[in-house]
Amino acid sequence: MPAAALADGTTGGAGPDDPEFQPHGTATLLPNGQAVAPSDAPPQVAALIDAGNKIATLPYVYGGGHNKTFSGRGYDCSGSVSYALHGGGLLDAPLDSSDFMSWGDPGPGGWITIYTNPGHAYMVVAGLRFDTSMRTPIISAARHSRHRGSRATNTLSSRWSTTMRSGKGYTVRHPVGF
Repeated sequence: MPAAALADGTTGGAGPDDPEFQPHGTATLLPNGQAVAPSDAPPQVAALIDAGNKIATLPYVYGGGHNKTFSGRGYDCSGSVSYALHGGGLLDAPLDSSDFMSWGDPGPGGWITIYTNPGHAYMVVAGLRFDTSMRTPIISAARHSRHRGSRATNTLSSRWSTTMRSGKGYTVRHPVGF
């Protein structure tokens, strides 16, 4: 449906057929806990997802990732969100969950939405949740045990999930333009 024309023949700005108003793809969660960006994702969103994949199965470590290099042996909730946003070129320094409450623009974004309160932060990116709680279990590998020939499995979990959670009690923000 074309935008309504003004008296001068122009549409007066964006119309519903403009790309910014069109639905976009959803990221895919692979069985190994890694996410794949949709083909129509902006480069920053694809880079954010790639960065998130690098830490998706690392352990939760309180305060993890809150240094100048965003590095850690594990990451807490806001450290995880900070790391991924930094990987997408959208954040210069790590933020804690309280800092995210006033970061970016208010409300949900088209590609990235951050849910934050003083005690927790998580985000939804291209339809997948990136969160340190309610993680997705992954069966990584079966290995033989020397004891009685039994098989043991290493169970990991991923920060990526297709399961959404309630945003009740959270401030909702998004990076400018996303």
